[in-house]
Amino acid sequence: MQGESSPPYDSFNLATHVDDDLAAVLESRAALSQELGIPLQFMNQVHGSEVLRVNSAESDPTADALITTTPGLGLAVLVADCIPLLMWDSQNTVVAAVHVGRRGAINGLVRKVVGEMRSLSDGEIHSIIGPHICANCYVVGVDVAEEFEEHHPGCVRRHATLTLDLAKALSEDLASLSVVVNRVSGCTVEDLNLYSYRRDGVTGRFAGVIAIAAQ
Repeated sequence: MQGESSPPYDSFNLATHVDDDLAAVLESRAALSQELGIPLQFMNQVHGSEVLRVNSAESDPTADALITTTPGLGLAVLVADCIPLLMWDSQNTVVAAVHVGRRGAINGLVRKVVGEMRSLSDGEIHSIIGPHICANCYVVGVDVAEEFEEHHPGCVRRHATLTLDLAKALSEDLASLSVVVNRVSGCTVEDLNLYSYRRDGVTGRFAGVIAIAAQ
């Protein structure tokens, strides 16, 4: 789908915080909602650990994870290098959309989401790790690498530069919580069809969306 924004946001930007024209972003969000046939709930993501349960689409709450048991309500997570993590239970009764960056990988966010989902369903939890910055491209400094290594041993690569393997860290966390892990290939930095803050600086955000099928 082609968005309503002007360059550099014209590849269907869905974020309201990147200096894009607000009216254009809202038109693009409405177009996506119409295309999917469901209302969409976005969030104001702050690299925190807030998990919110929602029942209807309202103005964007401040959180980095949304959970719903309401059929036909789409949950959206916006990214441009971080991981869009989508989760659901085998009974099709609860879903979650989670924003996982470096901070989200070490602040207990995913554990909180899984705990909340298990309080709502005893079904097996499945997940999809969407396109994100890959372990070859996520270059960091020594302090960041050391902090990440403390929480995720073996997830820092040491070659000519230090890089983080977000997907490996998240996959290991999910597996330790007995969550089934699936991955969608693609690096945001390397794929010019995807937004990447690391690559472009001024850029939009694409979305991962999940919903319980309406009855």
